[in-house]
Amino acid sequence: MSDKRSENSAPAQTTESRALILAPSANPPARGMLDWFLDFFRGKPSDIREELTDALSEETPAQEGGLSPAERAMMNNILRLNEVRVSDVMVPRGDIESVDLSTSLAEVLDAFERCGHSRMPVCHETMDDPRGMIHIRDLLAYLTQSARKKTRIKAKGAGALLDLKQIDLAQTVAQTKLWRPVLFVPASMPAADLMAQMQAKRIQMALVIDEYGGTDGLVSLEDIVEMIVGDIEDEHDEDEPLIERRPDGSFIVDARAEIDDVAAMVGNGFAVGDHADDVDTIGGVAVSALGRLPLKGEIITVVPGYELEVLDADTRRVKR
Repeated sequence: MSDKRSENSAPAQTTESRALILAPSANPPARGMLDWFLDFFRGKPSDIREELTDALSEETPAQEGGLSPAERAMMNNILRLNEVRVSDVMVPRGDIESVDLSTSLAEVLDAFERCGHSRMPVCHETMDDPRGMIHIRDLLAYLTQSARKKTRIKAKGAGALLDLKQIDLAQTVAQTKLWRPVLFVPASMPAADLMAQMQAKRIQMALVIDEYGGTDGLVSLEDIVEMIVGDIEDEHDEDEPLIERRPDGSFIVDARAEIDDVAAMVGNGFAVGDHADDVDTIGGVAVSALGRLPLKGEIITVVPGYELEVLDADTRRVKR
C-alpha cells in the first residue's frame, strides 16, 4: 500500500508473545533450564510446575546463581503454554506456501528457493485437499540418486559420481511420491498437546482444519517453540520491515502492519478514525473502508491528504 506522501516495505511478521530476547546465563541455576524444559514436555509429574513456580519466586540475583531476566521470561512462557491454542501460533491460510501434486520438480526447487522453508504442504488442486508435505532433504536425496551414475567407473572428481543430465525435472510431485504425512489438528487444540504429539510421531508440521474440514492454517514445531524462547532465526532469515519509507516520501506497507505502527511512522495526523474500532491492521482498514476486498491497483482515500494504493492482493486478502 502506498500513501500520497510516502511508501514503505514490510518485514517479517512478529507477535508480542514472541518479542523475547534471550541471552546465555553466565551462572545457570543449580537445576538447568534444559532439564526443566525437557521434563515439562515429557509429561513428568506436576511437581515440575511447582518447581518452576518456586524458582521464579526466588530473589537470588543471576550473578549468584539465580535466574537471569531472560530465563525468567522463558520459564513464565513455559508455565503459560497450556493456555496457548494452536490458533495463537498458526500461520494463517493466506500465508501458507504450498505445492500441488501436479507441480514439477523444477517448480518445487524454485518454490523452496523463493520461500526459504525446508518443508511445504502438498495439496491436490486446493489447500482444502492436502496430501502431506514435501521436505527439501527428501527432494535433494531424490535428485542425487537420480543423478548418480548407474555404472561403476573409477574416475576422479565429483563429476564422475553424478550426472545431472539424468535428472528429469519435468517429473511431478505425484510421479515421484516424495511427500510425507502431516498431522491434522483443530485450531482449539492446546499448543502443548500438539507439541507432545509432534514429538511422539516425529512429524514437525500440522495443518489446522476448520469445522468443515477445510484448511485454516499451518503450525510447525518451531512455531510452538518460538512461543517460549522467542524468534529462532537462521542464516537464511531476512529481517524486512513491515513499513518502509521510500525516497519520494511515500511508504510501502505490509497489510499486516498495525494501524498504530503505521500512524507512528507516517505521522502528520495520519488517523483512520472509526475504522480503528473494527480492525487492527492497515489491510483491514482498506477492507473496512470499501466494505469488500479491494482489487490490485485500487486507490482508497481514508485519511484526508493520503491515498492507499493496493499493490498486491488476491481473492482472499490484501497483501500490500
